Amino acid sequence: MPFSLLQLSREQLLECADSRLPAALAARVEEGALPPPFVAARALKLVAEGRAEFWCNTFLIVRSQDQRVIGGCGFKDAPRDGRVEIGYGVAPSCRGRGAATAAVGLLLRLAFGRGVREVFAEVTPDNLASASVVRKLGFVGTGTRVDEEHQVVVQWVAKNGASGSWRR
Repeated sequence: MPFSLLQLSREQLLECADSRLPAALAARVEEGALPPPFVAARALKLVAEGRAEFWCNTFLIVRSQDQRVIGGCGFKDAPRDGRVEIGYGVAPSCRGRGAATAAVGLLLRLAFGRGVREVFAEVTPDNLASASVVRKLGFVGTGTRVDEEHQVVVQWVAKNGASGSWRR
């Protein structure tokens, strides 16, 4: 596979939450590849509250050919009622090359392999590239809602057992 996931350590999460580039990764991170500081801060808060680190931490998307960090993804919290939300992003200079599709496919394998029944992602209607990623992987749009930032988002859901290209 041309991409893999690397889970951030607690120390790296602390650095990201503080808007710092993790020292151990500095030489290999594409500009704009790391998740925003609030994502790392949310992960640290959830783990401090006792949530399982696996479901709250951030994974980096690593390009296999040169080991460059080109994006980030992860679960936003522990599953509830068999359902978990994901988020993902790729550095602007690395978009359009399959990294987001590969990363979301890996997240689906991880989630479904741990007994999750549904994975969902929320995408703004104008983010056509992200909508294409989830559609390719077998997600189905289930409606819209207004999120915490007062943006309209489309909720996309993938169900364990449904066909999708993530299984390949």
